[in-house]
Amino acid sequence: MVDFGYTLMSEQSGPTELVRHAAVAEQAGFDFEVLSDHYFPWLDEQGHSPHAWGVLGAVAQVTDRVELMTYVTCPTMRYHPAVVAQMAATIQLLSGNRFTLGVGAGENLNEHVINSGWPPVNIRHSMLAEALQIIAGLFDGGYFSYLGSHFQVDSAKLWDLPEVRVPVAVAVSGSQSIQRLAPLADAMIAVEPRADLCAEWDWAFDEGHDGKSPKIGQLPICWDPDRDAAIRRAHEQFRWFGGTWKVNAELPGPSAFAAATRFVTPHDVADSIPCGPNLDHIINAAKPFWDAGFTHLALVQIGGDHQEDFLSMANRELLPALREAAR
Repeated sequence: MVDFGYTLMSEQSGPTELVRHAAVAEQAGFDFEVLSDHYFPWLDEQGHSPHAWGVLGAVAQVTDRVELMTYVTCPTMRYHPAVVAQMAATIQLLSGNRFTLGVGAGENLNEHVINSGWPPVNIRHSMLAEALQIIAGLFDGGYFSYLGSHFQVDSAKLWDLPEVRVPVAVAVSGSQSIQRLAPLADAMIAVEPRADLCAEWDWAFDEGHDGKSPKIGQLPICWDPDRDAAIRRAHEQFRWFGGTWKVNAELPGPSAFAAATRFVTPHDVADSIPCGPNLDHIINAAKPFWDAGFTHLALVQIGGDHQEDFLSMANRELLPALREAAR
C-alpha cells in the first residue's frame, strides 16, 4: 500500500492558515503531512514564506495522528546541523514521535540570504554528508564534538532527546547524491517518479542497513471545479515547477524564477500538472510513483486560498480513489 500525504506549502499560505490546513487535512484522512522550509517563495505571486519550524511546533499541537515531515530542510547554511538536530528532537517530542527530518542540499533561492556564496553541487553534497554525521552523533546522546572540512562542533549535547530516534529522509536526484547519502539516511525523497532512483537507493541503502526504506515523492495538482481557473492559477503560481532541479537549485530569487519562466504558457503548465476536477487525471499522474517503487506520495494543492474545498473533496472522493488505484 501507498501512504498519501498533504503538503503544507509554506510559499503559498501564512502561518495561521497552514496550521488550520494541517488540522483539516488530518480530519480529511491524509496519512502524513510535509512542510516546505523556505526563506523565499518561488514566485512573488505565491506571496508567503513563514518560518517552517515555528509552524511545525503549532501543527504538532493541532494534530494527533498524521506523521509530520520537513520537505525539505537544508541543514548546512541558514541552519547549522547542530541546531537542526535540536529542532528535530524538539518537534519529535512535541508531536509524540510522529516526526521525520527531511533534508536536502538546498537552493540558492533560500540560502543566499546569509551571504556566504553558493557552492557547487559536489561541495553541497559533501556539506550535507557532514551535516548528517553531526545530526546522527547528536541523536546518539551525550556530548558530541566534530571536526570536518565544513563544520565544527564543540561539546554539543541535546538535553531533550525523544525516546524514539528521529528518522532522517534525504532528497536525491541521481547517482552522485544516492551513493553519498543513502548510507547516512533512513528514507529517500525525490520528486521524479523514476524506478532507477528507487532501485539504486535500495541497493545503496542496503549496504549499511537491513531491508528497504521508505521512498517519498511529491506531486503538484491544481484541483478546481473550473478547469480554466485551475490552469490560470497553476500558471500564475507554479510555472517554475517545469524547470529541472539542477536549474531550480541555482536561481537566486523570485525575480530570477519569473525571468526564467516568462515564456512558459498556461498550456505548458496544464501538460505537466493535473488541473481541474477530473480525478482520473490526478490518478494517472500519481500512478508512475507507485509503479516506480515509491511508498509515500505527498500532494500539493496549488493555491493558498483553495485548500479547504480541496481537502473536503479529497476526503470524499480523491483519497478513496487513489487508495483503490494503488492497492
